[in-house]
Amino acid sequence: MKNILLIQSSPRGSESYSRRVADSIVNEIKDRHLSTTVTFRDLAQDPLPHVGPAFVSALSAKPEELTAAQSEALALSDALIGELVTADVIVLAVPMHNFGIPSTLKAWIDHVVRAGRTFTYSEGGPEGLLKGKRLILVLASGGVYSNGPAKQLDFQEPYLRAVLGFIGLTDIEVARVEGVAMSTIGAEKAVAAATAHSREILARAA
Repeated sequence: MKNILLIQSSPRGSESYSRRVADSIVNEIKDRHLSTTVTFRDLAQDPLPHVGPAFVSALSAKPEELTAAQSEALALSDALIGELVTADVIVLAVPMHNFGIPSTLKAWIDHVVRAGRTFTYSEGGPEGLLKGKRLILVLASGGVYSNGPAKQLDFQEPYLRAVLGFIGLTDIEVARVEGVAMSTIGAEKAVAAATAHSREILARAA
């Protein structure tokens, strides 16, 4: 059985290009593994609160001293981390916003990158605790950022690789839906290319 965690972060809903490719990936996995379960989060339609004073102060408080607000903040973080722990495959659908990721996805990251739960410090330095999982990033952008002159402006893939690798998610594949706003590529060609690439990714692990 495969447990998939699918996270959508585009505010464009069903018109999102990253959503279309991510949904295709999940459906392909489900076709290959009939007992697959999918946990779904749409961070645009159901945004998480940004971490605040209650969450920050709760991290260093003793369990018996937690206030109601602190307990609630930790419970949300625990639930989100639980979804990651349970997942075998994580699919993140991410549009590029101003060369980076949507703030809704950043809020999710701030809830799940947590000392003692998803990473720890040892004599050898930080160690990610979410090992042995597969992460597929579906990255959509109006231009081309994987190579060429705009590559230096890509703070989407490098950041996600760094922060998610920090918590142990180092088995990362990327399907790019890029150039959707360029007349030489266009949305449908970009989606088709990303979908074809994603099938190649999945075939390598079949």
